[in-house]
Amino acid sequence: MEYILSYNLSNFVPLLKIMKYLKKHWSNILFGLFITLMILPQTRMPIQVLLNKGLALFSPSVINSEDRNLIENYNWQLVDLEGNTFNYASTQNKVVLINFWATWCPPCVAEMPSLEKLYSDYKDKIIFLFVSNEDNEKVSTFITKNDYTFNVYKPLTQYPKVFNVSTIPRTFLIDKKGNIVIDKTGASNWNSNKVRAVIDQLISEY
Repeated sequence: MEYILSYNLSNFVPLLKIMKYLKKHWSNILFGLFITLMILPQTRMPIQVLLNKGLALFSPSVINSEDRNLIENYNWQLVDLEGNTFNYASTQNKVVLINFWATWCPPCVAEMPSLEKLYSDYKDKIIFLFVSNEDNEKVSTFITKNDYTFNVYKPLTQYPKVFNVSTIPRTFLIDKKGNIVIDKTGASNWNSNKVRAVIDQLISEY
């Protein structure tokens, strides 16, 4: 009996040592695991999207009226996934939301659900332009996979310099007079009550 008890206790010694080591170094182990997951292509993107969803909980800021840039050049041509051309000049005297994005961009993917919800409620009230330089096939696959309903455009000509898009996502909300009311770089919550209130106000203006 004593031999059996001694044998069983000896089996727990390595386990206890492992548990003691894990308890002492758990933070380093978790950090190493996180780095490993970030390196692997199949896990890096989902983790980055998840982290950016935290940022996408906040609404974008509204620019003070005296600091707003005015769009003076409407010479911009785009084409949608079906090959239909769009003349940006047709957006004059209308409220417009422009989102520059890509399927490989984690913050773009993180904020897209909120943009889809906003689009669903305001697609008949304002102009939405979701702009991407990616191949149509990649964009179409992404849209279908996520059940998004908005149209996506590819630029045929250079966008007006006032947009100055160097990083994405970059989103602009523009009033009927061509003033940029919101200029947001990075993930944001576009389906918030704050954004909806701003859009409703812009729609009511002449």
